[in-house]
Amino acid sequence: MTLPRAYIEHVAIRVPDIDRHVDFFRQVLGLGIRDEQAAEGARPRQVWVLGSVQLIEDPSFVGPEGRLAHLGIMVDDYDGVLARAAAWGATALPAGPNWLELPGGLNVEILQASAGAVEVALAINPRA
Repeated sequence: MTLPRAYIEHVAIRVPDIDRHVDFFRQVLGLGIRDEQAAEGARPRQVWVLGSVQLIEDPSFVGPEGRLAHLGIMVDDYDGVLARAAAWGATALPAGPNWLELPGGLNVEILQASAGAVEVALAINPRA
């Protein structure tokens, strides 16, 4: 059996003040914003920073426990991964069949990569 190839596309993190965290990524690290998602007329509730970080605003969040929301994982075989995940014991979450809870509670979002994208991402040597 040939296993699929995959990479972590983003890590979603809960933060109490999204603007302050966006400022850190912009002003300290020079990272731009890839995408924003906001309710009508409201400030952004979710922001995706270049470099694989998704910030989720949760003003009631106060501690380090529970900060991680989910891992977004790009795969080259979406249907195969979902089938193997179900057989392995992962359960689908209400958000959709590609949102899984692993035994132990870790949530992952499975995303279909475009053709060849996983190989390109895995070929990058961040220490080169």
